[in-house]
Amino acid sequence: MTNNDILRRIRYTFNLSDSKMIALFALADYPVTRQQVSDWLKKDDDPAFKGCSDTQLAIFLNGFINSKRGKKEGPQPVPEQRLTNNIIFRKLKIALNLQAEDVLAIMALADLSMSKHELSAFFRKPGHKHYRECQNQILRNFLQGLQLRFHDNMELKEVFKWR
Repeated sequence: MTNNDILRRIRYTFNLSDSKMIALFALADYPVTRQQVSDWLKKDDDPAFKGCSDTQLAIFLNGFINSKRGKKEGPQPVPEQRLTNNIIFRKLKIALNLQAEDVLAIMALADLSMSKHELSAFFRKPGHKHYRECQNQILRNFLQGLQLRFHDNMELKEVFKWR
């Protein structure tokens, strides 16, 4: 998956307007223009398409965390220069304040089942003996599950007051 794919999926899942996307970048102390956001969200074959770098996606995810969880006091975290699927997965889990059971339920919505032990391997440090690299398919299923929970069930979300 490309960073632009991830950005598009998050935007769709949480129904984020251009203004909200710009505000999320601003929450991580990174000003962007509407044109930049628009170019990142275009299809890959569009002549105006621009690639979203790892650093830019990390900044967006940091802003998403600040939006959902509140901005920390003091200096903001330094955005990663190189993103992995594991880091993206962890940042989304943090932003949405998801526990292991929540993540497993979201994965089940996308017809992917795994154990808590398998899931925890994605959130370990890379040097740990039980660390496991998050493949594109896992991240894709997680994003699909998020879409099913947060976008496709907007009416249910209001009824049940989901996060």
